[in-house]
Amino acid sequence: MDSCLMIWSMRPQMRAYRFVGHKDAVMCVQFSPSGHLVASGSRDKTVRLWVPTVKGESTVFKAHTATVRSVHFSSDGQSLVTASDDKTVKVWTVHRQKFLFSLSQHINWVRCARFSPDGRLIVSASDDKTVKLWDKTSRECIHSFCEHGGFVNHVDFHPGGTCIAAAGTDSTVKLWDVRMNRLLQHYQVHSAVVNSLSFHPSGNYLVTASNDSTLKILDLLEGRLLYTLHSHQGPVTCVVFSRAGDLFASGGSDEQVMVWKTDFDAADDGDVLKAQKSGTSVDETHHALQSEVDGDVHLKKTKTQDSGRNHEQQEEDTSLADTLEHIMGQLDVLTQTVSILEQRLTLTEDKLKECLENQQKIIQNKAS
Repeated sequence: MDSCLMIWSMRPQMRAYRFVGHKDAVMCVQFSPSGHLVASGSRDKTVRLWVPTVKGESTVFKAHTATVRSVHFSSDGQSLVTASDDKTVKVWTVHRQKFLFSLSQHINWVRCARFSPDGRLIVSASDDKTVKLWDKTSRECIHSFCEHGGFVNHVDFHPGGTCIAAAGTDSTVKLWDVRMNRLLQHYQVHSAVVNSLSFHPSGNYLVTASNDSTLKILDLLEGRLLYTLHSHQGPVTCVVFSRAGDLFASGGSDEQVMVWKTDFDAADDGDVLKAQKSGTSVDETHHALQSEVDGDVHLKKTKTQDSGRNHEQQEEDTSLADTLEHIMGQLDVLTQTVSILEQRLTLTEDKLKECLENQQKIIQNKAS
């Protein structure tokens, strides 16, 4: 991984900006609510606050003693919360650019931290298999959610602030009510580690990203899977909706950043997910910003019935939807199988290369 920060313009023919400042890999990035600042966290143990202009000027925040894995602005843009491998969550003031306090009850790396929409609460996810809810004013942990069976990679608040969603290495996505501290929904739709998730601004949908190379969109009102999206070649490491909800972006280990266009109110399923594709080359380094949706995008949406349809038509629609659902499920299994075979082939090639290199070293040692 490089140590650069890339910022693209969504307008055609506009150049991308490449900001240099971090000394090691950049692990996370987020725009402030106003869009006038960008925060980034790095393996170099620092947080940087950037002004997204041609100059790319930044201010360094230092307090963490290990990799910074998460940065997040409060909704008013006045505070910043960060999470780190030093097992702490730290809160900073943006205006004065000053460290305020630490939250330190996790006993393993903290992967993610987020403010609630009203800024009163903070939620954090950790490799200690817990999700912790904190009161920002008292700086106390008010509840720990321990239902995950593995490391918790990502957590976020529902736009309404009444519940949280978390994703982990146990391949599950869980939603809890933060008022009653109880589990609301549990999804096991991925076949591998779930790395990231994001709520649609309406609060009705959730998009998830996984090592199984897919993105999945969940309908939270009906508690079911809507779409499975196949475009990345390898693990999908991050995903987030735009503030308006008309777009979402995903990034993966295939070095691709993809931007997807959504229309959840569309009458025609074929119009719901559209693709935008553009490319940018900066400093002779190719950085692709693309979204390519073709036959690999599988729409798994059950048809809704109009109240005026007669009973026979409803039965036909249900039968057709079930058949399509089954076909899409079989295609998912086939895609996952191919992905696993590709991974095994890569491992075999790496082992063979290692053996040949060792054999060459042995021959050279004997010759000398």
